[in-house]
Amino acid sequence: MYILCTVTNDLTYDQRMQRICASLARNGYSVTLVGRALPHSIPLEDRIFRQQRLRCRFNKGILFYLEFNLRLCWHLLWARYDAVCSVDLDTLPAGWAATWLRRKKRVFDAHEYFTEVPEVTGRPVVKWVWNTVARVCLPAYRHAYTVGPALAEIFEKKYGIPFGVVRNMPALTRPENPAPGAPKILLYQGALNEARGIEQCLTAMQQLEGMELWLAGEGDLSGRLRQMAADLGVQHQVRFLGYVKPADLPALTAQAWLGLNVLENKGLSYYYSLANKFFDYVQAGVPVLTMDFPEYRALNAQHEVALLLDRLTPETMVSAVRYVSDHPEVYHRLKENTATARRDWNWEREERMLLKIWAKVEE
Repeated sequence: MYILCTVTNDLTYDQRMQRICASLARNGYSVTLVGRALPHSIPLEDRIFRQQRLRCRFNKGILFYLEFNLRLCWHLLWARYDAVCSVDLDTLPAGWAATWLRRKKRVFDAHEYFTEVPEVTGRPVVKWVWNTVARVCLPAYRHAYTVGPALAEIFEKKYGIPFGVVRNMPALTRPENPAPGAPKILLYQGALNEARGIEQCLTAMQQLEGMELWLAGEGDLSGRLRQMAADLGVQHQVRFLGYVKPADLPALTAQAWLGLNVLENKGLSYYYSLANKFFDYVQAGVPVLTMDFPEYRALNAQHEVALLLDRLTPETMVSAVRYVSDHPEVYHRLKENTATARRDWNWEREERMLLKIWAKVEE
C-alpha cells in the first residue's frame, strides 16, 4: 500500500511523524511524508521513507492555511498513493477533497484538540472555521486515531466516528546517568509558545539558585523569553538551546535532573494532552514535573515517575522542585520507577496499535 501523510511543519523536528512513517515503511508500506518548506528550514536527512516539502508564499495566518491546502490538494490530485493520512485539521480539507475526487482511502491523525488550543480558543471566528472543517470532513472518515484515550473518547462523541490511540512514545533505549557533580538541570523540550509555562519557569529560577534551566526549542515567544530572562536577572542560569533534532534529544535529555512538562490550563487541548516530552523524559530515566491533568494523573498512578502540580505558578514550581531536592529518597524512588515505566511506555509496544489500525485500512 502507498501511503501519503500530510503535515504543515517542515518535517525536521516532527518526532511523531518520523516514528510513524518509519514504522510503516519497515513493515512493508510505501510511505511519503509531505510538509512545507520554511525560510529557516535545514536540509532533510535521508530516511527509509520519502519526504517532500511544498513551498508557500505565505507562512502564517489564514492566507497560509488557504494557500497550503490549495497547493496540497493540487499535489494530491496527481501524486501516487492508495491512502492519505491527514494530520490535524489544518491539512484535512485537502486530504478530504482529493481522496473524494480520486476515490482513495483516507485516515485522520489528530495530534491535538485543534479547536481548543490556546491560539484558537480566544478567536471565535477562527474556532468556527476549524469546527466547520471538522464537521464537514470527518464524517467521511472510517479510520482515525489520536495521541491519548481521553481525546479519543471526546472525538468519538463529538464527531461520531471511532478513534484509535497511538501514543507519542520514544523507542526503548538504555538511559545514561549525568556525570557526577553536574548541576541540577531542569529541562524543557518543545515549542516556546503561549501557555507552555515557560514564563513561570523563568520566574521560578530566581529562587532556585545553583540550578540551571535548559530550553530546547524555539517558537513564537523566543525573543520575548530571552528578554524576560535578562530582565529577571536569571540569564546566567538559563540556556536557550534552540532547535534540537529528534536524534540528538536523547543524549541531551539524559543530562537533566528533572524534566518539565508544565502547561497552563488554557483550553481543553492542553488539559487532555499527552506530550512527547513526558515519555522522552521517562525513557531517559529522568523524573518529571508535570501538571495534574487527567492523562498524566492516570500514567502516574500506573508508574509513579512524576510530581503533579495542581496549579501552575512560580511558587508551586519552586515548592515542588525544592521538595524533591531536599528529599533525595523521593527523587530516588521516582527515578527507580522510570526503569519499570520505560519497559511499558515505548514505541516498540505502541507500534503494534499503529499497525493494527493500518491493517484495517487495507481491508
